[in-house]
Amino acid sequence: MRLQIGLAAVVALSVTATGVIASEEWDMPMAYSDSNFHTQNGKTFAQCVSTATGGDIKITVHGGGSLFKGGEIKRAVQTGQVQIGERLLSSHQNEKPIYGIDSVPFLATSFEASEKLSKAVRPTIVETLAEEGLHYLYSVPWPPQGFYFNKEVNSVSDMKGIKFRSYNSATARLAELTGMVPTQIEAAEISQAFATGVVESMISSGATGYDRKLWEHVSNFYAVDGWLPRNTIMVNMEAWEDLEDEQRNAITACSEMAAQLGLYRSIQYTDFTLKGLADGGMDVGVANDDLVGELKEIGAKMTEEWLEAAGEEGKAVVDAFLED
Repeated sequence: MRLQIGLAAVVALSVTATGVIASEEWDMPMAYSDSNFHTQNGKTFAQCVSTATGGDIKITVHGGGSLFKGGEIKRAVQTGQVQIGERLLSSHQNEKPIYGIDSVPFLATSFEASEKLSKAVRPTIVETLAEEGLHYLYSVPWPPQGFYFNKEVNSVSDMKGIKFRSYNSATARLAELTGMVPTQIEAAEISQAFATGVVESMISSGATGYDRKLWEHVSNFYAVDGWLPRNTIMVNMEAWEDLEDEQRNAITACSEMAAQLGLYRSIQYTDFTLKGLADGGMDVGVANDDLVGELKEIGAKMTEEWLEAAGEEGKAVVDAFLED
């Protein structure tokens, strides 16, 4: 109810006069299926923008990587092939280390910590994206990450040689340090990759496994709460600057609403999807203390590596996040 009232307030405060400002039609590619909560949240955001601008800006959401694959979305927005898009920003850590801060293992392991980290890094992310011709709108966290395996795993040694789906630099490095074999696979290709044996394990949220019916391919999910990666919604800077002030204000208001609604949906989706994995036949549980301890040792090494790559900029953000 409160979220519905919030949407109504956004519309009431942001609606612009129609017939004065030129109409815009934007395409918004997203990497995840239409049923995924991120895509649903994107559609709610798009509806809010249309309503709040009196129909002057209409955003069409293209889910499931149907318009551009996940790895192509950021570039598509940068080059103006589309005006707006959503991307898992940590997938671009190889371009700028700061993009990978939300995937530093065991740095921020809860929704509360994720929001605090996001707040600490946001000014830097906003500035970095602007340098690349992109305007930051908002971001939404995934549920905490856990491991999917097709066998019982009680220690890092049990992981050796397993073909592992990676989705960014952090997950590829994690695979290397645990003895697994990483292969970069975008979200839209997960089901096929598991079905054909290209990969047989991954670390992701319960939401991803539920959406892809991963119980058809693997038997175990181990909650480790490694991190909460975030999807970021961004706009081509030229397209943003071409808008009228009223339009930008409306989109900003809808972005604030979508950030809060997305967080709420992510929290609610966590328990729902883990139950869904179990109902599908998967053994869902918490990783044992020995395995978590080994993973945290690996996480500490990865944190050191990330801080070295990110330099003073990254250290300043982490220090700000760790302050009480």
